[in-house]
Amino acid sequence: MHHAVARDKKITALSLGTGILIRINTKVQVCDFVLTAQRPWLQFYPKGVGASIEYPFIPVFDLLERSSDKVPNNTALKYQGQEISYKELNDLASSFASSLQDLGVKKNGRVALFMPNIPQFVIAFYGALKAGAIVVPCNPLYKERELEYQLKDSGSEVLVASRDIVRGVELFESVRKVRDRVKIRHVITTSVTDFLPGIKRLLAGPVGKIRKVSYPDTIDMLGLLKGNKTPGHVDVEPREDLAVLQYTGGTTGISKGAMLTHFNLVCNAVMAAVWLPVYPTDVALAVIPLFHIYGLTTAMNAEISQGATSVLLPRFDVENVMETIQKERVTFFPGVPTMYVAIVNHPRAGKYSLTSIRACFSGAAPLPVAVMKRFMEITGGNMVEGYGLTEASPVTHCNPPDSREKVRAGSIGIPFPDTDSKIVDLERWERDLAPGEVGELAVRGPQVMKGYWQRADETANVLKDGWLLTGDIAKMDEDGYFYIVDRKKDLIDAAGYKVWPREVEEVLFEHPAVKEAAIIGVPDPYRGETVKAFITLKEGYEGRVTDQEIIQFCRDRIAAYKVPKIVEFRKELPKTLIGKVLRRALREEQITQKPT
Repeated sequence: MHHAVARDKKITALSLGTGILIRINTKVQVCDFVLTAQRPWLQFYPKGVGASIEYPFIPVFDLLERSSDKVPNNTALKYQGQEISYKELNDLASSFASSLQDLGVKKNGRVALFMPNIPQFVIAFYGALKAGAIVVPCNPLYKERELEYQLKDSGSEVLVASRDIVRGVELFESVRKVRDRVKIRHVITTSVTDFLPGIKRLLAGPVGKIRKVSYPDTIDMLGLLKGNKTPGHVDVEPREDLAVLQYTGGTTGISKGAMLTHFNLVCNAVMAAVWLPVYPTDVALAVIPLFHIYGLTTAMNAEISQGATSVLLPRFDVENVMETIQKERVTFFPGVPTMYVAIVNHPRAGKYSLTSIRACFSGAAPLPVAVMKRFMEITGGNMVEGYGLTEASPVTHCNPPDSREKVRAGSIGIPFPDTDSKIVDLERWERDLAPGEVGELAVRGPQVMKGYWQRADETANVLKDGWLLTGDIAKMDEDGYFYIVDRKKDLIDAAGYKVWPREVEEVLFEHPAVKEAAIIGVPDPYRGETVKAFITLKEGYEGRVTDQEIIQFCRDRIAAYKVPKIVEFRKELPKTLIGKVLRRALREEQITQKPT
């Protein structure tokens, strides 16, 4: 396949005093992600990682093509016992790209993906990009209203979706209901069983309770993948052309499409691969949803950039995850705190060998310190907490993984190479704050989005002179380590006192009975807002712990105004598919509840 971008073209960042210049071949350009002069975090960088690194100036799909050229026989994907090599994966992506072009997909056409973690997601992702399209990853658990909004807002013209009924749940239901109301020209369907090994595919129906369904006016994806087809030429300008419209999770309001370029995604994949690091011999567990930008970068693109292996799991089941880690000798496990909580609290965790894990990257939500320490005891591997957001492809910060002495519990770590960060005043973003002061976290770097899709006003609110205002409240210590205090919109105002939910949640996690906790502010006629705790308990503690015990536990550890006045025990807490607790959903519940 021929590309407009030369394969040997690379961007090299050169440190020049107070800034960074980018060199593209023989041309020197001032970079729009110039680093500040004061970067105390550089002294804690992993050994061998510099302040700046080289990035190939290529489209995202070239990550796959390069690995296919270098390590064609390496296993790219493992799925329920089936293995797909890099050459096979690249050929399948090319065949899909050619088929999309035959269906009329042009450059910048939007192709939506509505699937769990199965090989077809990876094939369709790289195939759509090879065809010149922009990928729109959709949560496969979206209901009718959510899917309709995203397809309409993005202007998607092709949709690739699972068509199975799994344990009585029709994965295609939302597509079927919205199809007549959106401008989708072609619906391509596939099955979670299509890439299973022969015997598993035969047994999937009666044993796995998976039933394939045929829908009218749809195209079977397997048919499109037949034969080695070469897609037509597409000109790609990595820094300008969009690769993905990644919709924000909607945890704080209406979902918006973050415009991520090919260069954004390539840079972040390379950053992650260099930082962790990722080796061609690594086996990564891809249970984090690939439709989520965190999974897309840390469980797929970073591995593919290095010729490593990703083991795909369509959903998180704690015993299946532990069994897979043991069987596949998983070395790298990017996940979210709820996954690690489930493992460390599982009564049979000790029966599995999890010691193959070299590194875990925790993101998407705050990692309780107690959970991090316990997980490292169980696995012997290193767990580092990082930070990112959809608008930054997503990773911007991470603890150094090369030494436990460099890991600071409760910290999101230090900025990635070529990434700058600072704390700014909550009211006046132009005013930088000193170490130790609490304000809004701002970041800039080559992974930061171009803006929000068709939302110029929203873009102007968060992109300021190249800086991305994250909406997260944080502080930086003297060494340049950053600490998230909370979300700006989650701040509780109790009788004039400011309460950050995460601080109270950290205390609750220290209680031996608490499995999960979430803090919100609820309306109070006297205080304006009062602090309420939602708690799930570990196995064996149900009915043995009272709300008063929890309240007293907090009173002994934090100021009185931060102590929850109300405690509600739940069997589970509302979460996004990736495992982030939805405080917004809890707040909305309280607002809609009728007074008793």
